[in-house]
Amino acid sequence: MSILDHPAVSGRYLFPQDRFVDDPFFVETSGAVLACYRKVIDPTQFTMVHFHGNGEAVADYVPFLTDVFAEMGLNSLFVEYREYGGSSGEAQLVAMLDDGESALNAAEIPPEKAIVFGRSIGSLYAIELAHRQPTVAGLIIESGIADPSERFLTYADLQSAGFDEVDVKAEVKRHFNHKRKLSGYTKPLLQLHTENDGLIDISHAERNHKWAGSREKRLVRFPHGNHNSIFHVNRTEYMAAVASFVRSIRQ
Repeated sequence: MSILDHPAVSGRYLFPQDRFVDDPFFVETSGAVLACYRKVIDPTQFTMVHFHGNGEAVADYVPFLTDVFAEMGLNSLFVEYREYGGSSGEAQLVAMLDDGESALNAAEIPPEKAIVFGRSIGSLYAIELAHRQPTVAGLIIESGIADPSERFLTYADLQSAGFDEVDVKAEVKRHFNHKRKLSGYTKPLLQLHTENDGLIDISHAERNHKWAGSREKRLVRFPHGNHNSIFHVNRTEYMAAVASFVRSIRQ
């Protein structure tokens, strides 16, 4: 087990929520069954595969965002984390890296028909899925993280576990090397970030943008809102950027 999965790290950064959807799409993965949510409006169309933030749950996005995606002509698959909602297992940073691929396979979604979306900590799992399945149609990162060690070290209780910063940084480089992962990603990329994000500085978005090997990449910087209000404060501009990105993929 990675030291990042120890309660001293994962337990200080993952906060399981007990809100759950009424009609889950269950996904079996190694060590857990995930209570995801799926909406299919047309099996031939693209599917938005969504990973939420660490203090959220899939239930927070259903049905309003699934309906928004449906209006764009998109199917949706919201991936629930271990120990969140109705999912079993333990919420662990590294162990959950397999789960996006498990959800994609369970839903029988061809990678080239998937648009992967990661918000906040969900960016870790969206980037991982795009790295494992480089033929995905597109990648959207909202309020995303460039170097997770900067976030993990802020909250981790290393002393109680007998770890030091060198240990954590080495494990982050091993499992969450976004520079390496994004440099190999060449499909379209959209990033959304506020200039006043008090939790994840916009410099993270700038680094991810620089690293990405995408042939088509765009960073949308919002002058208003913060980490948790980015969508609601900028809803019109936010959804316009997502809709434009989806149209470009369909062309």
